[in-house]
Amino acid sequence: MRNKGIIIGLTVIVSALCAYFLFFTYVSRGVQDKAVAYATQNGKVNETMRQHYLDSVWRAPVFGPYTYRDVRQSELGLGLDLKGGMHVTLEVSPVEIVRAMSGNSKDPAFNKALATAVERQKTNSSTPFTALFAQAWRENANGKKLASIFANTTNKSRGIDINSSDEKVIAAIDKEEEEAIDRSFDILRTRVDKFGVNQPSIQRVKGTGRLQIELPGVDNPDRVRKLLSGQAKLEFWEVWSQNEVIPYIAQLDNSLKAKEDLAKAGGATVTAPDAATDTTATAAAGDSTSNSLAAQLAKKDTSATAKADSATAKGGPLSRLFTMPGSLGVNVRDTSRMNSLLRSEEARATLPPNLALLWSAKPVTIEKQEYLRLIPVKKDRNGAAAPLSGEVVSDARQDYDQGGRPEVSVGMNPAGSRKWQKMTAANIGKQVAIVLDDYVYSDPVVQSEIAGGNTSISGNFTIEEAQDLAQVLKAGKLPAPTRIVEEAVVGPSLGQEAISQGLYSSLAGVVLIMIFMAVYYGRAGLVADVALLFNMFLILGVLAQFGTALTLPGIAGLILVIGSSVDANVLIFERIREELNHGLGLHDAIAKGYDRAFTAIFDSNVTTMLIAVILGFFGTGPVQNFAITLGIGVLTSFLSAVFVSRLIIEWLTKGKETSSITFSTFLSRNLFQNVNFDIVGKRKIAYIGSTLFIVAGFVLMAIQGGPNLGVDFKGGRSYVVDFNKPMVASDVREGISDAFQDAGLEVKQYGSPTRLRVTTGYLAEDESPEADAKVRAALDQGLAKYASANPQVPSASKVGATIADDIKRTSVLSLGLTLLGIFIYVLFRFEKWQYSMAAVVALFHDALLVIAAFPIARAFGLNYEMDQIFVAAVLTVIGFSMNDTVVIYDRIREYLRENPKLTFAQVVNPALNSTFSRTMITFTTVFLVMLVLYIFGGETLRSFSFAMIIGIIFGTYSSLFIATPIILDTYGKKELRERAAAGEDISTLSGDAPKLNTAASV
Repeated sequence: MRNKGIIIGLTVIVSALCAYFLFFTYVSRGVQDKAVAYATQNGKVNETMRQHYLDSVWRAPVFGPYTYRDVRQSELGLGLDLKGGMHVTLEVSPVEIVRAMSGNSKDPAFNKALATAVERQKTNSSTPFTALFAQAWRENANGKKLASIFANTTNKSRGIDINSSDEKVIAAIDKEEEEAIDRSFDILRTRVDKFGVNQPSIQRVKGTGRLQIELPGVDNPDRVRKLLSGQAKLEFWEVWSQNEVIPYIAQLDNSLKAKEDLAKAGGATVTAPDAATDTTATAAAGDSTSNSLAAQLAKKDTSATAKADSATAKGGPLSRLFTMPGSLGVNVRDTSRMNSLLRSEEARATLPPNLALLWSAKPVTIEKQEYLRLIPVKKDRNGAAAPLSGEVVSDARQDYDQGGRPEVSVGMNPAGSRKWQKMTAANIGKQVAIVLDDYVYSDPVVQSEIAGGNTSISGNFTIEEAQDLAQVLKAGKLPAPTRIVEEAVVGPSLGQEAISQGLYSSLAGVVLIMIFMAVYYGRAGLVADVALLFNMFLILGVLAQFGTALTLPGIAGLILVIGSSVDANVLIFERIREELNHGLGLHDAIAKGYDRAFTAIFDSNVTTMLIAVILGFFGTGPVQNFAITLGIGVLTSFLSAVFVSRLIIEWLTKGKETSSITFSTFLSRNLFQNVNFDIVGKRKIAYIGSTLFIVAGFVLMAIQGGPNLGVDFKGGRSYVVDFNKPMVASDVREGISDAFQDAGLEVKQYGSPTRLRVTTGYLAEDESPEADAKVRAALDQGLAKYASANPQVPSASKVGATIADDIKRTSVLSLGLTLLGIFIYVLFRFEKWQYSMAAVVALFHDALLVIAAFPIARAFGLNYEMDQIFVAAVLTVIGFSMNDTVVIYDRIREYLRENPKLTFAQVVNPALNSTFSRTMITFTTVFLVMLVLYIFGGETLRSFSFAMIIGIIFGTYSSLFIATPIILDTYGKKELRERAAAGEDISTLSGDAPKLNTAASV
């Protein structure tokens, strides 16, 4: 094997990295176990205590220099479906952006164009809103230019004036909409941090104005909806000086210390987690708290000695928490404790009502410790609004001062300019706070009275910080409301059940494959098993490196990769067996087996990777996670099967002409040997059989009222309901239907007799929180009839009608692009369009067969939905079928190259028969894996595994009876006609080959 040293080095490096990241997962699980042990009381886990423990060690070292935060960022996380939590897709409303840029114009044509664009977007979700608005404007404006609406003072900085063309105005709106989405992203990212959950995720959905947010472990969905959908609140506040606020804080510190001393005198103790560095355990009485606190805040020394002095300073709990020298700053790990103290009764009684302590948005790093400052802002005693709010900001951008240092330039409208001048005049030499959603992003000192509304905010900014602050300031200028268009809530109990199901199905699938390979290939099969385990190790390690959470669809992808990765070893071992049967020595047979199998393995992996890329690009949520796992699995499978297994086998046979390693057992030695079926002779029967099956399926689908689409494709809301006794789905449907006003309603058993899934189209077009509450109230009203069965709702999901249309569109697009990509790749590899055409026809045939199987199964009582996971299954079936087809095509090409006088018609049956053993072994392994997934994988993946089982059967069938025979009926007959025209006797060229030159190949 060439470049063996490079391959070994690469394998060692990748393995070391995977082990490194997976070890972080082990450390993280250990910390979480300690948190559970700390929070367990009387056999029950107190979630507040568990979270307090995790917060206390968040910035504390838990392994060498690595903090728990470092460990969590590098571990293999679990998705919501395995852990519980909430998934939300938000859409930024472009309507409000356009309306705000117009200065809330009352022009009838403008408002009619807006309303028309809103209606049209419901049925044209893939078309940008601005394009629909521009079209509607042209229809209603009677030739009037958009500049007449948008040429105002606010838009002057965007280059819009009264002479601007409509195209320029639309381009400016597009740019502002893009910036508004970015601002919403920044705002929501800050809000997400408020939930205190581990590994929150927020990302933009490519090509849309949507943001996807995942919050593992949240237990208050209503709070999530409120915080995520609320408007950004930008405010400017005056700030108390530190000298003004210290007496109040010192008084509060004394009160808290007195309470602490009283608790100790009464025998109570203050405890903290062992791993935490909570300094409250070192409480001591003595010196004046005021003096101690003032001394601490005056400290500028950040040396280790100074920090030790601070830690042992006598005083109350506040003075022990304010550890940031020279400021009201708290170590990040102690913020939860500080919040608790500031919410205490003593704080409410001591602090003045016009004093609000707000956290800074970003931490400050001093001596490798991170601190968050508390900024004391002056609020009105009556709770009035801020002196100045974000609506007055007309523009904000990152700029540079005269010294070349980054600063932020701010412009305000006339009303805001007057208020700002008055506010700055009253606070010269003092600070003002710029606050977004109650977080202070900057608190600059006012140098002089500012007139005209043009302000420069300077400070020790980096360019990125100045850009962030400019984004914050602009956030209040153009409110961009967000609405929840997709939502899923998974309860912890349902997540734990999913973990068990996924684990059992994975282990059972791996064990079955390993047993099969050992039984069929003997000791070579054991080598394949080692490569398989190594492949699993690599997949999990790479997932951890990229911070990808493992989900149920991800487990499905993992199991599929495990089954499919065996295919590469099967191809190699079958080749080696063929070479050994033709008399080659052991070393030559091994070398030739690996070399000749390489092209087929490479081609099949490329087609599977093509599907993974398309799914990853167009899919969302579970489909995207499946695609990521599948794509990583393709790469690691190629490394482990082609290179790692070869290294092991060559090491075992090094220097030996004979070896104890075997490539068959007594059970498999003669199995599938000398197969000679007339496969292409049965092609017309196959054509007729497939046609009848597809027609029967689609006729049944029409009789059943159309395809059984999931919420993903039709929109609506779905709830999983648990009862304490078995329930009949049809009876429950009848009992709750009145509550949903006879809207589309489906109730079916979901995994067990005590669990039902309720899906409804009631208010599907209304995506507002009010509609969500109304539908849930209807469900509760219906379930009230079954109160004796104690109905509980551990999981809920919502898909808006707009996003459902997008999912349908992207699903069809994914299928089309997959077939197109495969057509191009096969044409490139096999150089004849007939090969590409036959492959695409066979794959489209496979997709139709799988779709037709669902209504046929439904007629027999197996009622499975077609959803996003179903689409992933169909595309995966296409990949599996294409692998089979490519292997057969590769063998045909090989035969034709080595027997140039023979025709396609003569080599097609021998090629199909010579690859028959590989086809059946691969079918068996993947089928076993999918069968295990169907039995043990849980209801969530039932539709996926059913589609895969049907697809594997039909995919294997089509590779033999559809794909290659179509080439015979197109290119093969054309070849015979051309040879007949050249004067050859085609009667000798249309049957089986009289003798193939197979000594060097098969």
